Amino acid sequence: MPKRTPLDVVIIGAGVVGAACAYYAARAGLSVAVVDRGPVAGGTTGAGEGNLLVSDKEAGPELDLALLSARLWRELAPELPEEIEYEAKGGLVVAADETTVKGLRGFARGQRAAGVDAVEVGPDELRELEPHLAPGLAGGFHYPQDAQVQPAQAAARLLAASGALVYLGEEVTGLLLGPSGSVRGVRTARRDLSAPAVVNAAGTWGGAVAALAGASLPVLPRRGFVLVTEPLPRVVRHKVYAADYIADVASGSAALQSSAVVEGTPAGPVLIGATRERVGFDRSLSTEALRRLAAQAAALFPVLSSVKVLRTYHGFRPYLPDHLPAIGPDPRAPGLLHACGHEGAGIGLAPATGALIAAALTGTGPPLDPAPFDPARFGSSPAGV
Repeated sequence: MPKRTPLDVVIIGAGVVGAACAYYAARAGLSVAVVDRGPVAGGTTGAGEGNLLVSDKEAGPELDLALLSARLWRELAPELPEEIEYEAKGGLVVAADETTVKGLRGFARGQRAAGVDAVEVGPDELRELEPHLAPGLAGGFHYPQDAQVQPAQAAARLLAASGALVYLGEEVTGLLLGPSGSVRGVRTARRDLSAPAVVNAAGTWGGAVAALAGASLPVLPRRGFVLVTEPLPRVVRHKVYAADYIADVASGSAALQSSAVVEGTPAGPVLIGATRERVGFDRSLSTEALRRLAAQAAALFPVLSSVKVLRTYHGFRPYLPDHLPAIGPDPRAPGLLHACGHEGAGIGLAPATGALIAAALTGTGPPLDPAPFDPARFGSSPAGV
């Protein structure tokens, strides 16, 4: 039997963020193992729409992360199998009245300064871009850098390309500690995996993993629903949403919020998201959430009012109170790094997160300033979820 190479890092979580961390760590020459209590993309990733958005982010650290990720996704797309369904479709943010258009202008002004391509379009141009849009809209902005992937496939193909050892169906029950108390691996019911570094990419359970090391990471689940229609001709060309979606993304409210994001897929069905509410891990069906989404989608695209919804699905976004992910080493638990708390943007932000983690693991220069994502900003006592 060949001798197994000692591990350099163990990654907890086989969603798209964990897969990206594995991919970039392996590209940096590290030996990697990934462990997950479920299947690949069995959590938030598998319940996502595959959004790769810059359009919904104001100028600041998250937008910088999104722009880096957009570039990395473009580089990854030709390297990964076509099953990831990377589609540079662009985004279209629409406004019902001139007051909202003015608000979008100010928002886009800051984005352009950060490197976003934001193109204002009038009512007639809206209909040229999306012929089935409702009449009477005042205008909007076109974002050519917005794109989409099939999230579960993206995670699976990134993970396969990493060459990492993968242990599925194994929940991490504890962290291995060295003589000085530093994190030196993980324990499951089946095995110990030793390594000088552990990456917490556990999504909505990131706070529970941090607590195993005595660190605080206040990750909370934020539930969201998606509707899937019957297969259709390409009636929706871009990723289209009303301007109030931007405010919903930035909101910290625990109450139900809904603002339809409508997009076609290469396979034909139209995906309609997105709702947000903090209800713990309650998996019950919310007819109110589904009703709101359907009504808002039909208001944007009247052609959808007579289309059948074949199924719905929902999942939990890993929410942190300042709306920025935790990425990088945790000084309160040497040997532990975090890569979680991306809320609904994890698929889009995964490559840049992986690149930051790889830089931290290898001690090389990071691709952007990691300071805004420092996990130490959340104090010292363990967090409950």
